[in-house]
Amino acid sequence: MIDAYEDPGTPDCRSGRHYLMWLVRRQPGRCAAGAVLGSVWMVLLAATPYLLSRAIDDGLVPGDFPALAGWTAVLFAVGAFNAWLSIMRHRTMTRVRMDANFRTVKVVVGQAVRLGAALRRRVGAGEVVTIGVGDVQTISQSLTVVGPGVGAVVAYLVVAALLLSVSPLVAAVVLLGMPVIVVLVGPLLARLQGAETEYRERQGVLTARIADLAGGLRVLNGLGGKGLFAQAFRRDSQRLRRQGYRVGAVTSWVQALGVGLPTLFLALVTWLAARLAAQGLISVGELVSVYGYVAVLVGPVAFWVECGYQISRGLVSARRVVRFLRLEPLADTGTHDAPAGPAALYDPESGVRVLPGRLTALAAARPSDAAAVVDRLGAYTPSAATWGDVPLADIPVARIRERVLVADHEADLFAQTLRSLVRGRRERAPGDIERAVRTAVAEDVVLGLPDGLDSVIEAQGRNLSGGQRQRVRLVRALLADPEVLLAVEPTSALDAHTEARVAERLRAARQGRTTLVTSTSPLVLDRADTVYFLVDGAVVAAGSHRELLDAEPAYRALVARDADAEEVVR
Repeated sequence: MIDAYEDPGTPDCRSGRHYLMWLVRRQPGRCAAGAVLGSVWMVLLAATPYLLSRAIDDGLVPGDFPALAGWTAVLFAVGAFNAWLSIMRHRTMTRVRMDANFRTVKVVVGQAVRLGAALRRRVGAGEVVTIGVGDVQTISQSLTVVGPGVGAVVAYLVVAALLLSVSPLVAAVVLLGMPVIVVLVGPLLARLQGAETEYRERQGVLTARIADLAGGLRVLNGLGGKGLFAQAFRRDSQRLRRQGYRVGAVTSWVQALGVGLPTLFLALVTWLAARLAAQGLISVGELVSVYGYVAVLVGPVAFWVECGYQISRGLVSARRVVRFLRLEPLADTGTHDAPAGPAALYDPESGVRVLPGRLTALAAARPSDAAAVVDRLGAYTPSAATWGDVPLADIPVARIRERVLVADHEADLFAQTLRSLVRGRRERAPGDIERAVRTAVAEDVVLGLPDGLDSVIEAQGRNLSGGQRQRVRLVRALLADPEVLLAVEPTSALDAHTEARVAERLRAARQGRTTLVTSTSPLVLDRADTVYFLVDGAVVAAGSHRELLDAEPAYRALVARDADAEEVVR
């Protein structure tokens, strides 16, 4: 099975079918062993009716008890050996499925890491979750075809040869009848692919809604929108349920026909063989063997139908994985060096210029406008932004990331201790952590946890309040100590008293370093060296907070809303 640290290889992303074949090629020995074990296992199942017919014709009918005992012993030995083969076949196929499962997980996670910040812009969270929860398992299950699927073909040919030695007529009926059964099920498999594809798409959308609901439930409650969102979720979930019923209906027909048609066919062939035995054209032992052969064939045909069903679903899931793997991160064509020292960041689209060594603030009626400026200045979106005299697009992204940090107020928090969460990849001195905690006014967060900095924080900080999560994110950004810090709404979830202290301490801690914050809080804006007022994504005024209050009525109206809210909090 694939090792946790082993390179999963480069997947074949030409199509879903090519991806499934790539999973088989990555473990050729194991897949070949599964095919051999499955073939021998099914052939020995078919050998059982032959051995039984020999025991009847050579021992039971003539009364030759030594011959009967001999054939019985052989029958027992073959059965015991086949039981062992069945165990080994199942173990091998389990390893095949698990290897495909883990390999797919590794390439999907690797792609998510490769996409980095572009992930959220290229694909929804629901799509990624659906791939990880459902599609990976479906893909691995479809590789069953390399074991029992191959064995079913071999067993079918062997049984056909054995039937030919008994009666050419019965062999012809079996050879022609079994493919007809498979053909009858074929259109249902095509219909299943279409229904399954639509179901997976709807499932991804609904999963995204669940993530949005879980993350924004408090906001929805505050805005009174919980009922509206719940109604939309209920409507979408009912659509998914109806689509699931359609998938289930097709699946039930596929599985019912896969078992029912071979059973009916068994009855037909048995009736034909019984007539031949009554006419004296075949012996009683041969009649028993024909019944056994056809009964054994029910298994391979059912496996064919099952494999067709699994492959049909696997192709749907593989196409979704391939579509995800084809996504490309933001183009990195930079070849120029970044400025050797502190330099201004300039966004010509909005007119924002972030001067080195100063605290700059962006105030916008639409927070998305300010966030878009930060994305451009942080090189998370293609733009004409410059750093010094060099376009950001001409600087390698890795060099930008080393010196410019975008601190999003909704950045992910991973499950680990608080100390590990805030210190990042490098060890931090206790004094550095204490200073960052104090700057973010997060002392109460540390003191309120049972083990302080060594307390475990749940994924996304679920055991913290919204304000505590925001301050923990700020601690993490401050400990990174970037040359340029671009912070998006770093105090939006804080009460007025805490927000004022954070703004004051942040200014002092970042003295002489380049810092940009987006906010409409007068407590934050009043401490900025320069405030840019954005309307429709462009700068309409710039200056100190107090200058803008005097000169811009629209700015005054914007920040007054926050001031009123702060009075209520007080």
